[in-house]
Amino acid sequence: MGFTDIRKLFPILDQKVNGHPLVYLDSAASAQKPIQVIKTLKHYYERDNANVHRGVHTLSSRATDAYEAARIKVSNFIHAKSEQEIIFTRGTTSSINLVASSYARKVCQEGDEIVISAMEHHSNLLPWQQVAKTTGAVLKYIPLQADGTFSIKDFEQKVTNRTKIVSVSHISNVLGIANPVKQMAAIAHKHGAAIMVDGAQSVPHIKVDVQELDCDFYAFSGHKMCGPTGIGVLYGKKELLEQMEPIEFGGEMIDHVDLHEASWKELPWKFEGGTPIIAGAIGLGVAIDFLEQIGLDVIEEHDKQLTRYVVERMKQIEHLTMYGPEKDRFGLVTFNLDKIHPHDLATVLDTLGVAIRAGHHCCQLLMKHFGASATARASFYLYNTEEDVNQFISALQKTKEYFKE
Repeated sequence: MGFTDIRKLFPILDQKVNGHPLVYLDSAASAQKPIQVIKTLKHYYERDNANVHRGVHTLSSRATDAYEAARIKVSNFIHAKSEQEIIFTRGTTSSINLVASSYARKVCQEGDEIVISAMEHHSNLLPWQQVAKTTGAVLKYIPLQADGTFSIKDFEQKVTNRTKIVSVSHISNVLGIANPVKQMAAIAHKHGAAIMVDGAQSVPHIKVDVQELDCDFYAFSGHKMCGPTGIGVLYGKKELLEQMEPIEFGGEMIDHVDLHEASWKELPWKFEGGTPIIAGAIGLGVAIDFLEQIGLDVIEEHDKQLTRYVVERMKQIEHLTMYGPEKDRFGLVTFNLDKIHPHDLATVLDTLGVAIRAGHHCCQLLMKHFGASATARASFYLYNTEEDVNQFISALQKTKEYFKE
């Protein structure tokens, strides 16, 4: 199946916006959904809608089977040892907060260290700020180079025997580059530290093997990989998850309750209190089926090739600044054009049917590093084509002309 045919599986793309064919270039914020996922959600609510694990009736059994089958799909997709290591959450943000609240606050004491970078999304920054404030741990930042990346040598110099946790993005949502998390994990473990990986931007674009990376925790969101909104995943090594306490208490996660004490279910259910995101998990499972049918290797090469193409086209536009290294980008380019504010740029592009992101992208520290209050970002996925890029470049040229008048 070619990528032009793949595009036809996304109903939302078959429309006009402001009189122009929609060119959707905001997949790093949220990807569109193929018809298979949409139909799955519809089928669940029309035929199988019931609470999971609690009922013996047919609808509950069907819902439970589909929900737990999705967990197995996720486990296989990222090559976890067991589905017990897969916790369903609301998204990457919830997953990182779970690790910060349940694991980091337990292992960190005054004077211990948490190592992160200034390229991190706020979801992988603010939880660690709070842990540091609560425990007295020291938040240490890996220094950035001029292009916004960091070197493995600088990282190694930051990690000491006082480091308890390292947390880093696998692929940056601003730079589109991959960090060497496998090497970072080896360095962290040498000093007895755990490593948390923000995989929100990586899981949609590349094959991920958490055992090969040897990361201790890995988080990602369904909505960035063609799945529904409101569903995410936390992978954690079983021995670490078993040591952690739940941070949400109530129905579904308990084993036994007395007047003043309670005990919890085994993994993974002790971290899934209350009615879970049933339809979201089932939809995520179908999204995984869809991506695997196409092939992650194929998706990765398509996204990288398309990004190379757009970078070459953008180089030809005068007074356009691109941020980050040029090579090995995964599906996005962040830029500013002339003296046009990114929000004004995005607004004009929208009148031409082109959807991009403008702002600080939840990365204010990285914006400060570049001396920019905001940037524009165009991000690409498996349903985008070179024709989308050509329309985007044409819209940029028209925007330049518009602001010169």
